Formats: sequence, C-alpha cells, structure tokens
Amino acid sequence: MARVTVQDCLTQVNNHFALVILAANRARQIALGGRRLVECDNKSAVAALREIGAGKVRFQENVDTVVRAFLVERQALDNHNRAAGAGRGRANRTPKPAQ
Repeated sequence: MARVTVQDCLTQVNNHFALVILAANRARQIALGGRRLVECDNKSAVAALREIGAGKVRFQENVDTVVRAFLVERQALDNHNRAAGAGRGRANRTPKPAQ
C-alpha cells in the first residue's frame, strides 16, 4: 500500500490542529481494539491516518467552529492569567542571583 501523507489527510480535514486531534483519538480507539475501517497491517497511528485520508473517519462537529471556540476560550484564559499575575506586582517575585 502506498504511503499515507499529511496532504492526503488535509483534503478531508482542512486544519492541521484538527487533523492531529482526530488522528490521535482514532489511533487510541484502534489501539484499544476498535475495528479498522481500512485494510492495513500498520500500527494504530498510521492506520488512523489511512482511514482519515480515505474519508472513512471525520468529525461530527464543524471543525472550524470548534477550533475558533477553543481559540477564544484559550485567549480568555490567557488574559485572565496575565491579569492575575499583574496583580501580584514585582515585590513578590523571587530575585535572580547575580552572575
């Protein structure tokens, strides 16, 4: 069987981040005994990529919407953490030793 490439998979899932998440989840399912959807003797990670490339596995949700929601949530969390860190001020920081 020919090699599976990221480009093969990106025709099915148009986002690198989403591809990694989908492939990892599917590889775990295969590793735990899930039925393979394509005929191959590869390890679970490669089998998952082959399934994605063949269009046998895809997200149920709209990928763009999920990724955008994740990014918005992450930005809010980062802003919250920065605000919490700014409230402590420089006086509470541990000084660096002189070199």
